[in-house]
Amino acid sequence: MTILLVLISIALLVILIVWAKLNPFLAFLISSIVAGFLLGLPADQIAGSVQKGMGGLLGDLVVVIVMGAMLGKLVAESGAAQRIAGFLMKLFGKNRITWAMSLTGLIVGIPLFYNVGFVLLVPLAFTVAYQYRLSAVYVGIPLLAALSVTHGFLPPHPSPAALVAQFDANMGLTLLYGLLITIPTVALAGPVFAKSLKNIQAKPLETFQAEVREESELPGIANSLITALLPVFLLIATTVISLGLPESSPLRPLFGFLGDPGVVMLVSVLYATYSLGIRRKTSMKKLMDSYTQATKDIAMILLIVAGAGALKQIFTDSGVSQEIADGLKDWPIHPLILAWTITAIIRVCVGSATVAGLTTAGIIAPIIHTMNVDPNLLVLSIGAGSLMFSHFNDAGFWMYKEFFNLSIKDTIKTWSLMETLVAIIGLIGVLILDFLI
Repeated sequence: MTILLVLISIALLVILIVWAKLNPFLAFLISSIVAGFLLGLPADQIAGSVQKGMGGLLGDLVVVIVMGAMLGKLVAESGAAQRIAGFLMKLFGKNRITWAMSLTGLIVGIPLFYNVGFVLLVPLAFTVAYQYRLSAVYVGIPLLAALSVTHGFLPPHPSPAALVAQFDANMGLTLLYGLLITIPTVALAGPVFAKSLKNIQAKPLETFQAEVREESELPGIANSLITALLPVFLLIATTVISLGLPESSPLRPLFGFLGDPGVVMLVSVLYATYSLGIRRKTSMKKLMDSYTQATKDIAMILLIVAGAGALKQIFTDSGVSQEIADGLKDWPIHPLILAWTITAIIRVCVGSATVAGLTTAGIIAPIIHTMNVDPNLLVLSIGAGSLMFSHFNDAGFWMYKEFFNLSIKDTIKTWSLMETLVAIIGLIGVLILDFLI
């Protein structure tokens, strides 16, 4: 009966988002309150549980997500992203153009939120396709595969960062494992899959052609790469060093502090402010205005994360999590596959990768100690499932269709199939790592 009540709560969330077209934050709040009543929480405790869940999750993530938005905004507006893309095009040449686009999406996609990366880089892909007389879909899909994977798999993007916090995982290790899975996933769902798309013709609207800056206006390639990838370098370096230090080492607390995701993102933003801003004669006022706009861009993401925290706390305080654990422990299915499957189903129903991932986390986080699974791999498994088969209820589906000016049929054959490949290959990569680690 308890499992049924949880399913009713999740179904209500789906209905409110898909059918009622309610904002996901409001949908999470309503579903959390209804779930509290259904699961027998005293009425005077429900509001407290909601507030505790929202505050507890946001407390770990506000700095990471906000700083990530600021860094991504500056990388985009300074021209660093264009510099990286142009450099890789020249380095790889026409014959390996799809590999260059994948690498561009991977590097630029780490600091940029998905929608920003899409709007920024897809027009550049159109310019490249026109220059080399290639199909825009053939050039664009490898880029979008990389952007999608970084969005679903890698911190400091909101969903994986939130999952790390909920599962008490290690962000540096999650990032390291995520990169190991990301590279083959992007290669197969990007350049390899794109070989079958050469004959799909797209006529992108002129509105979406890139406004390419002059070379003299762009930052240097070394500056662009170092600044964009600094969070990755710092997280991985401090994690590896900490793992190599003995427990009694007096340096462990120092590297524990330096490796904290919030500290890493703060250092990265301060460095970017100098390297891509002050050093290039950009006024402090303009930089701060850009950062203010960046925080506005991700305000709703923060609220959705908070709403997911509320639902998780209701499940925890009602005691339903333990009952779910007891019900699942005898299932003849690997926990990583189970988490992926739950996420994939919610993703197909709701459309939002972030909502799908965080909803699954709300169900699983309180019982992770009973699952005998690496929490870092669980983050990646859910991340892979959250990208499963994007279709009509996903904003990304329509952005791709309209930017590339494709039919519904061709959009499903290219975009939806690419997202499905990312989800399945990602899961296979997680299971291989689970076997090896």
